[in-house]
Amino acid sequence: MQIPQEIFKAYDIRGIVGKTLTPEIVEAIGQALGSEATARRQTQICIGYDGRLSGPELAAALSRGIRKTGIHVINLGMVATPMVYFAAYQLGTNCGVMVTGSHNPPDYNGLKMVLAGETLSGEAIQGLRQRILDKQLFEGQGSESSYDIAADYIAKIKTDIQLKRPMKIAVDCGNGVAGAYAKKLYEAIGCEVEELFCEVDGHFPNHHPDPSVPENLADLIAALKNGDAELGLAFDGDGDRLGVVTRDGNVIYPDRQLLLFAAEVLKQNPAATIIYDVKSTRHLAPWIQARGGQPVIWKTGHSLVKAKIRETGAALAGEMSGHVFFNDNRDGQKRWYGFDDGLYAGARLLEILSQVNNASAALNSLPNSVSTPEQHIQMQEGEPHALIATLQKTATFEGANEVITIDGLRVEYADGFGLMRPSNTTPVIVLRFEADNLEALQRIQAQFRTIILKAAPAARLPF
Repeated sequence: MQIPQEIFKAYDIRGIVGKTLTPEIVEAIGQALGSEATARRQTQICIGYDGRLSGPELAAALSRGIRKTGIHVINLGMVATPMVYFAAYQLGTNCGVMVTGSHNPPDYNGLKMVLAGETLSGEAIQGLRQRILDKQLFEGQGSESSYDIAADYIAKIKTDIQLKRPMKIAVDCGNGVAGAYAKKLYEAIGCEVEELFCEVDGHFPNHHPDPSVPENLADLIAALKNGDAELGLAFDGDGDRLGVVTRDGNVIYPDRQLLLFAAEVLKQNPAATIIYDVKSTRHLAPWIQARGGQPVIWKTGHSLVKAKIRETGAALAGEMSGHVFFNDNRDGQKRWYGFDDGLYAGARLLEILSQVNNASAALNSLPNSVSTPEQHIQMQEGEPHALIATLQKTATFEGANEVITIDGLRVEYADGFGLMRPSNTTPVIVLRFEADNLEALQRIQAQFRTIILKAAPAARLPF
C-alpha cells in the first residue's frame, strides 16, 4: 500500500477520498497515531467526523487503526471539530482526532489531530508517515466506546455566556456539520435563531461552507435584509471558523472581529498577550497596546497559532481565515481552552453585542481601512516556497518601515501593508493588501507587482 506524501500537510492531513485518502490509508495513519500516543504515554483518543459523505467509513477505519495499538477509542460520532477538542479536555483524554475536509470540495476529507494536548503540525505530521514506512507501530487490542459530547458542550457554553438581552440572529451553516448544533446552542444562551442551510448534507447543495469567501455570504445578507434578525453568523464545514454579517449587509472580517474580542478580553485579563496572524489588519497592534495588551504577530495556520498560545500563555488569538482561539479568564477562572471554535466565538460575540442596543452599529464602528480579501497567485507544486525564499533574500521595498519575514514577506509602510506568503496547503502565493486610502493601496500593489514579476515573469497576478 502506498502512503502518498502529498496528503501530509503543514497543519493536518488532507486528500481526495478514494484516491489519495482511502480507508486502508486512514487505518494505517490511525495505527501510527495510536503508536505515537502510546509513545507519549496516552491511553485514550476521542474521535469524531463532520458531515461529509465519506466521514463514517473513514472514522471507522481510523478507529480500527488506533485500536490495533491497544489505545481505547471514544467515538463521538458526527460532531463539529471544536467538539472533539472540547471532549479531549472534558473527558480527560488529552487526545482527539477529527475526520474532516474543513472547507475543501466535497470529494476531500482529512484529519486534524491533537495528541497529549499538542495540535500536530509540520514535522510531527510528517513523522506519522515515517512511522508507517519504518513499521514503528505498536501492537495491542484496544476497545471502543461511544459518548454524546453535545450535551456537555452546550451546557458548558450556557454556563459561561451571559447575554444582557435576548437577541434574534440568522445562522448559515452551508449544510456543514455546525448545522446540527448551532440552533440548539444559541437558543440555550437566549437567542431566537433563524436557520439557513442547517440540514447537514455532504453534497453542499446551496453554497460552499466557507465564510471567508464573500459570495458564500450572499444568502445570509439577503436573509438579514428581508427578515428581522439583527446579526448573521456563518460557519465553515467543520465549525471551527466564524463569519459575521451586520444587519445592513457588511461583512465583518475576522481580523476586525478580533478588535472587539481583544477589547473585551483585556478588561478581565490586563496586560494579556494577544496573537494575530500575518494576514491580519495593522489596526490590531496599536488597538491592543492602547488597551494595555501585548500584541504578537505570528505565522498563519491553526496548529502554529495553538503552539504559540502554549508558548506565550496568550489569552486570545485570531487568524484572518476565521479561526478564533479564546484562552482567557474571568474572575480568575478559565473560560475556554485555547482552541479554535467558531460556535463558541459566535457565542462570545453575542455576549459582547448584547450589551448594546444596536449590534450592527457597534461592529460598523470598529476601525477599518481600504483592503483586499485574500488573493492568490497559482503556481506549480514547490514554486511558491522557492520564490518567497528568494525574495526574502533579494527584494528591496523602497519606502518600507519594516519587513516582517516570520511567514513570507509582510511589508509595513507608514500608510499600509502588503503581504505575500506561500500557502502551506495548496501551491499558491497568498497576497493581501491594506492601506489608509485607495491611492496608497495601489502604490503598494504596484511595488509588489514589479518585484514579483522581476523574479517570476510568467506569474499571473490577481491585481
